[in-house]
Amino acid sequence: MTYGYFLACEDHGPRELLEQARMAEQAGFTSLWISDHFHPWTDVQGHSPFVWSVIGALAEATSLPVQTAVTCPTVRTHPVVVAQAAATSAVLLGENRFRLGVGSGEALNEHVLGTVWPEASVRLEMLEEAVGVIRQLMTGTQVSHYGKHYTVENARLYDVPEQAVPIDVSAFGPAAEELAMRIGDGFLTMEPDAEAVARFRRGGGGQRPAVGGTKVCYDADRDRAAATVRERWANMFLPGELGQVLPTPAHFTQAGQLVTEAQVRDSGMPLGDDPDEHVRALAAYREAGFGAVHVNQIGHDLRGFFDFYRTKVLPQLAE
Repeated sequence: MTYGYFLACEDHGPRELLEQARMAEQAGFTSLWISDHFHPWTDVQGHSPFVWSVIGALAEATSLPVQTAVTCPTVRTHPVVVAQAAATSAVLLGENRFRLGVGSGEALNEHVLGTVWPEASVRLEMLEEAVGVIRQLMTGTQVSHYGKHYTVENARLYDVPEQAVPIDVSAFGPAAEELAMRIGDGFLTMEPDAEAVARFRRGGGGQRPAVGGTKVCYDADRDRAAATVRERWANMFLPGELGQVLPTPAHFTQAGQLVTEAQVRDSGMPLGDDPDEHVRALAAYREAGFGAVHVNQIGHDLRGFFDFYRTKVLPQLAE
């Protein structure tokens, strides 16, 4: 089991993300996830740097492997462009240091071109076709493709890595899990869901990686940590498909007013500075069958967080 750090592009600017990546490596984290958003979830978060520029800088800032968590290659960004961006990222980072995480996206980021935001089944259909296009282009050969959702004519990537970029599929729910089993080089999710991992393995995932992500709030005051989470990431507690269909940060802010600090405290998210609480939350992913989990700190005490994990959390997990 390995432990990585999750860089949140919604919550930090590009220079801050690079500094966090350096601190993560120094603290003992062994990989990086990075989100790919056009908008933050709310204006309080207030950032949305272009992920591919940040990845280019990460290639020089650290020696850690990097994965997008996740890129939507279907509406806002055509799969041809995603293929070029991923191939260049893999070349810059070097052998085995880049994986492309993909998902079906959210209206928040994908509707900005004024196109229709499809229903979930269509989004998954588009994702499958897009991944097929990306894999073809990664071979470095000329590709023409005339599909249901995408047309590609005479496209060729001239800078591709020696080995094809692995493409892992984010899945929340049975339909997306089935797609991950069928087309993914791995499975990504944000809950320590043992049954989802088991279904992935039984359904054809075999020994391909299952990788998780989670959020915590390190703070010397547990109540202040809960207040910080509610202020900055209330969107995590919204039910159903709201996260996929609300169109603007203002809408997420409005919906987030229904979330209470009591909900945050009762959610099981690690809050505060009890190392055992953080260890238990991460160990749950190991017990559920994941091979890795990536942790994101909510709040501004990043130096305190990285020191806390370096000295009190990661050593316990290693034991």
